Amino acid sequence: MKDFNYYTPKTVKETVSTLVELKGDGKIMCGGQSMLLLMKQNMLTPEHVVDIKGVSELDYIKYDKGKGLRIGALATHNAVEKSSVIKKNYPVLAEMEDNLAVVQTRNWGTIGGNVCHGDPAADPPAVFIVLNAKYRLVGPEGERIVEAEDFYKDYLEVDLAHDEILCEVQVPALPANTGIAHGKLMAQKGDMGVVGAAASVTIDPSTGICHDVRIALTNVASTPFRAKNSEKVLIGKVLDEKLLEEAGKIAAEEVNPPADVHGSEEYRKDMARIFLKRVTAQAFERAKQKK
Repeated sequence: MKDFNYYTPKTVKETVSTLVELKGDGKIMCGGQSMLLLMKQNMLTPEHVVDIKGVSELDYIKYDKGKGLRIGALATHNAVEKSSVIKKNYPVLAEMEDNLAVVQTRNWGTIGGNVCHGDPAADPPAVFIVLNAKYRLVGPEGERIVEAEDFYKDYLEVDLAHDEILCEVQVPALPANTGIAHGKLMAQKGDMGVVGAAASVTIDPSTGICHDVRIALTNVASTPFRAKNSEKVLIGKVLDEKLLEEAGKIAAEEVNPPADVHGSEEYRKDMARIFLKRVTAQAFERAKQKK
């Protein structure tokens, strides 16, 4: 690892001022669980590291029945997993966290760090996409809100300017009769998903017809993949095995997954089909239970 200058701001204002002064040469660290691995391998060699772990104003989880959920960037994965508010109102987030890495990583790693790392295999971005979440960013010109789906630009590249900081994940209140699920293919519990999927399904309780659906896949493209064409097949219908198979095949044809020691491109395409079907079916069943 190469030497670097180390900064420890204590407020959002101080953090932004530091980033402005560094003129694009600073790299934010918000836990460092992924970033430090890249630095140790000299794949990332920042001259200046701005560690925001001490910005306590960003460490919170808040819920309002009307506005929904607010997660500060410094909330740890463990805090999300154990939060009673999240377990009650957004249990899919707690379920996801239980399968994210190991306890030691969840105790120190943060939601903000995961979201901004931009790894297409990461779990939280896909779940936030199907939850229709937004990210609140703050920079020298003030704040801006970005849709979770639009935040990811390419592999390890996100829509965050060099003088901006992610402050909050905003998750709206869930529509009635909505079920959400997440799953991934793992060699062992806690591994990054070889392929992963998240789905949100909203139904008409009187007919069982799918009123709305959002599906996102992980590790099948350079960013989290929103399966919009698969969604179109399902909206306005009662979901069944045939429809889900069709939706899965559509996604498998559209994705462009990597090939590595964990699986070939064709294998990942087939797993994308299977996990889209499995997770969307689970979300549909959960929606029916909300009647």
